[in-house]
Amino acid sequence: MAKAGVFHESLSPHARARMRQRGIDGEALDILLAYGREAFDHRGSTIVYFDKAARRRLEREAAPGVHKELGRLSRVYAVLSGAGEVVTVGHRHRRINRR
Repeated sequence: MAKAGVFHESLSPHARARMRQRGIDGEALDILLAYGREAFDHRGSTIVYFDKAARRRLEREAAPGVHKELGRLSRVYAVLSGAGEVVTVGHRHRRINRR
């Protein structure tokens, strides 16, 4: 599992503001970026989110304290720029179109 705070250097100011507004902490973002599935949006960005396989992998490999947070984490997503910077984060309310 990724160390807490590993990905915080690559956050845009917009992503930091959205994390505060949407109640997504740095640990949740670290877990998402370590275990989430990546889907390219065909516009130069990558969406990272939890699908079934990523949730199962997290359940198998994560520390026991993370299991309680899995329901909350499962709807979090992040958008990364082509350079790998986290552009924004949020909570999914719809499926991610992978076409």
